Amino acid sequence: MLNETYPYYLGNHPVAPNTDLIVTDKYTGEEATRVAMADEKAIDEAIGLAVAAAEPMRDMPAYARQEVLNHCVRRFEERAEELAVSLCIEAGKPIKDSRGEVTRLIDTFKIAAEESVRINGEVLSLERSPRAKGYFGMWKRVPLGACSFISPFNFPLNLAAHKVAPAIAAGCPFVLKPASLTPIGALIIGEVLAETDLPDGAFSILPCRRDGARLFTEDPRLKLLSFTGSPAVGWALKAQAGKKKVVLELGGNAACLVDEDADIDDAVGRVIIGAFYQSGQSCIGVQRIIVHESIYETFRDKLVAATLALKAGNPRDEDTFIGPMISEKEAFRLDQWIELATGAGGKLLCGGGRIGSMLEATLLEDVPRDQDVVTREAFGPVAVLSRFTEFEAALAEVNDSEFGLQAGLFTSDIHKIHRAWDVLEVGGVIINDVPSWRVDHMPYGGVKDSGLGREGIRWAIEDMTEPRLLVLRRKD
Repeated sequence: MLNETYPYYLGNHPVAPNTDLIVTDKYTGEEATRVAMADEKAIDEAIGLAVAAAEPMRDMPAYARQEVLNHCVRRFEERAEELAVSLCIEAGKPIKDSRGEVTRLIDTFKIAAEESVRINGEVLSLERSPRAKGYFGMWKRVPLGACSFISPFNFPLNLAAHKVAPAIAAGCPFVLKPASLTPIGALIIGEVLAETDLPDGAFSILPCRRDGARLFTEDPRLKLLSFTGSPAVGWALKAQAGKKKVVLELGGNAACLVDEDADIDDAVGRVIIGAFYQSGQSCIGVQRIIVHESIYETFRDKLVAATLALKAGNPRDEDTFIGPMISEKEAFRLDQWIELATGAGGKLLCGGGRIGSMLEATLLEDVPRDQDVVTREAFGPVAVLSRFTEFEAALAEVNDSEFGLQAGLFTSDIHKIHRAWDVLEVGGVIINDVPSWRVDHMPYGGVKDSGLGREGIRWAIEDMTEPRLLVLRRKD
């Protein structure tokens, strides 16, 4: 169970000036706990502390940063069930999926611990012409300084970890704003970090209202903003961020191609997970399913049967697959998109019912391609099927989107695999699996409205550091 109240973390220390933020159980809608909320004064103080901590964080030996990360791994393993239950309550995520996210949290910190001691540079040959004779170069990576992180509600543990863990590995102090709907996981991370020997001011974790959070974006003392969330908010923040580096992990309406040579049963089993895992609330969840016409009807019928077999209900039940959406407002919004799609000629294959924040796993076909459920990010348990004849046309359909995070392709044809890798306008192409597959050391991110930059520990460390050159002239 959750604690009755939680503090925020200001300069490594718990602070509880109020209990203003109510966190609800997303299944029952009842109050689950209360959390301290930071005001602008606290955020300003946190940024100042982070700036002051930049030098001691930079000077921390790599082995010391690694020990901090390893301590987190040990403590997360010890508190794994507590973390999973808190996630199940605050996010409405089924308990099996919640345990899976805790596993990914642990993996992310393990990877960061490994990377913390191999942040390398290289020797650079400069004698490219007679004028450079006797010159010798080398470069290393140095931490940027204080960083600002804003994380979303759908993966409260792991998406916060993808910012926090590489920052520690790189030697960057940070301020983190977790989502107000799901702040508990980030605060437990803060509780564990407070047990370590990080320099004073190295981290602050501050739930706050959106209208009071401008300093996370605008303060010029911060050297990097890393935001995960909606495209509209992300691009607006980038415009307000000034001279700081910006990394954006935004939305998607990911497509999955199923070609004529695919193993149909295998593809159905993976697409079910990709489309409806954690009620579809994933930016790389399968939203558009594009199937070769020769296997379309067989694939569709098997997928509908598998969808109807999914159990919806209380996320604390071990066999629940579909839990609530994050709010009734979001479930209502997607319910309206489904009605608009069917009103425009789309066919409802299964699902479509809603009670409060619980929306049934829904499949549609023959939906006009200008409908919101096709063109925009559904972020819920809805997927749309279409069929194709020519492979090039199918690739063009995948690219017919404002988004470009990841795409899936089921085929054994190596030529089509390479063609898809060359042509698809996405950050990653996943073969014989769904676009929602991810391992936490992959370079992960998108193009177009899906974002800017890459996460995955090694790539995040590169964003949080910059190369510094040393040139030596030998005097002969």
